[in-house]
Amino acid sequence: MTKALLALWVLIQIGGCASVRTLDAAKPGAPIVYSGTRLDWYALQGGCCAQDRFGAQAPRYPGLDLPASAVLDTVLLPLSVLTVLGVGFQASGGL
Repeated sequence: MTKALLALWVLIQIGGCASVRTLDAAKPGAPIVYSGTRLDWYALQGGCCAQDRFGAQAPRYPGLDLPASAVLDTVLLPLSVLTVLGVGFQASGGL
């Protein structure tokens, strides 16, 4: 494991990864595109009601989590745009 991947993993574990928290929030009206980054930014600006707005609690250290959330949200951008546009896709795993 490279040092960059190890550092990313540590940031995700310490910060609670807002992107992962918002993926399964299923809150009607919650932001979908760059949701983790937006949740971190909201917390950094002193937002009081992350649970009501995003359907997930903000990480304990949003400043540490922000770069990792931005990277993960960028990787997931095509899927989140398709979700916003209403394109459904069925995915299943296993053998």
